[in-house]
Amino acid sequence: MAVRFGNLLFEPLWNAQYIDHIQITVAETVGVGGRGGYYDTSGAMRDMVQNHLMQLLCLIAMEPPSHFDPDAVRDEKLKVIRSLAKVEPHHVVRGQYDASLAKNSYRDDAENPRSFTESYVAIKTHIENWRWSGVPFYLRTGKKLKARSSEIAIVFKKLPHSIFEKSSDEKQNVLAIQLQPNEGMTLDVTIKEPGPGGMRLIHVPLDMTFADALGEHSEESPDAYERLIMDVIRGDQTLFMRGDEVEAAWKWTDPIIKAWETRNDVPKLYDVGSAGPEDAMALIHRDGRRWREIK
Repeated sequence: MAVRFGNLLFEPLWNAQYIDHIQITVAETVGVGGRGGYYDTSGAMRDMVQNHLMQLLCLIAMEPPSHFDPDAVRDEKLKVIRSLAKVEPHHVVRGQYDASLAKNSYRDDAENPRSFTESYVAIKTHIENWRWSGVPFYLRTGKKLKARSSEIAIVFKKLPHSIFEKSSDEKQNVLAIQLQPNEGMTLDVTIKEPGPGGMRLIHVPLDMTFADALGEHSEESPDAYERLIMDVIRGDQTLFMRGDEVEAAWKWTDPIIKAWETRNDVPKLYDVGSAGPEDAMALIHRDGRRWREIK
């Protein structure tokens, strides 16, 4: 919210006219561990998508609130959830991590050899309003992936016309907001490669890793749960879901889960330490796009 609403630079570009698509990734390297009994009755959709990923989507897509207080912010987030399009079956991929070398499979960790519970979900969705009409939102989350990373990537459209050689303008500007493990932001831009030899363009990130920009003060930041406990003590409800938000999130999520159950949907297997199932790659590749590397 601070990046969007505290800087004049971004908000005028924060719409379907300039943004091609948005990717939200929450990747974990851990498995279900000692939570197998609980997780096997929940799965990634209930555990992560309907709350964590939904909240990140809302913060990126919401309209500017009239002022910064809990109810004004949550009013705008609720509008986003209610504007989410119904997800078609071919726009959702379920996955489950499989045994890899000496590492356990999900079924081993959950102690359920017949489990069809998902440890990975990828979704393509849209927000049906003027700001985001035609802009796809790609969400993915999973366990036992190649790296731990929580990232929001705003991918801007390609140039409508380039005055440079065609081979030089393939890259798109990307604002990547890294939430974990190293907080910070990068903005990918095209520049001229320094030195003689003509107009050679290269794509480089403007890097603002908080640990570098803020120095020792960044290490004093509390982790996510410490932050929430502090907000409870202060009575600040901004980052907590309100009852109508929760109901709206489940109203969007429940039909997806029910469709899986109706079809007896079987999760696609993926290797421990990979980026997820191949079907998730195809989900975005069909649109001529690529997932950002999990790193």
